[in-house]
Amino acid sequence: MTNSVRVRVPAKVNLALRVGGTDEQGFHELGTVFQAVSLGDEVRATTALPGQFRLSFLGEGAAFLPTDDGNLAIRAAKLLARHFERTDVGVSMVIRKRIPVAGGMAGGSADAAAVLVACNALWDLGATRSQLHDLAAALGSDVPFLLMGGTAIGTGRGVDLTPVLTDGTYHWTFALSHAGLSTPAVFKEFDRISAPRPTEIPAELLEGLRVGDAHKVGAALINDLEEAAISLQPTLAHTLKIGLEAGALGAIVSGSGPTCAFLAGSDGHAAELAEALGVFSGVRAVRRAHGPVAGAQVL
Repeated sequence: MTNSVRVRVPAKVNLALRVGGTDEQGFHELGTVFQAVSLGDEVRATTALPGQFRLSFLGEGAAFLPTDDGNLAIRAAKLLARHFERTDVGVSMVIRKRIPVAGGMAGGSADAAAVLVACNALWDLGATRSQLHDLAAALGSDVPFLLMGGTAIGTGRGVDLTPVLTDGTYHWTFALSHAGLSTPAVFKEFDRISAPRPTEIPAELLEGLRVGDAHKVGAALINDLEEAAISLQPTLAHTLKIGLEAGALGAIVSGSGPTCAFLAGSDGHAAELAEALGVFSGVRAVRRAHGPVAGAQVL
């Protein structure tokens, strides 16, 4: 058994997010296309006394994150230990944040995925990716994809994944907002202002990904939660407008928001978009990234 493990995990952007009706448990039926991007967090997991589960954060939004069972990372470690009936293990985790907090890029889910991978290696459990996927699905809708990475279609609650054939590298610019948005609040607003939508993925998007046509992909980006996110944070509409006027191939609110994602034609183009967006007072910070990249992996 090793004493310390480091894992890097990506953020995600939803190239399509279709929102249908709710099931018996109140979860919305989803049809989504995830892409893992190079903006990511890093987890360092170190052995601790049996039964000890400790968590701390560095970096982006660290001061505002819970470090107890209210955090998915702690719940992931405890779930893994419980599933394998290991009462003789403990872990101390330090997570360096770069993924925006409450930004629609699945930072909390990414950390949970990273912890599953880190503790599996740290405790020498030998869990398969299939086993980790099932545990990830029990933790949240985005967690399984952050284990997988790449580009994938998610259906049901988003945990049933099918890899998508893609060509090329996609360059993204992300505009971060001053305030976060709660995912449950955005879904509640969606239910208030919208009817359920069809959950089929646009064929044009999948074709664009298959042939590596960033213009076609940009034109086909769609997010059924975008209107709800803008309703709760109206400045997002102007952020999207700035990016499109600066030549973005496509613009979309990422997931439940409020981060806005802009597809660029190249790395240089992404830098130009970042410069245009960075001067808007409604944007807290700008980040650039590329995708698709691998899911959570040991360094």
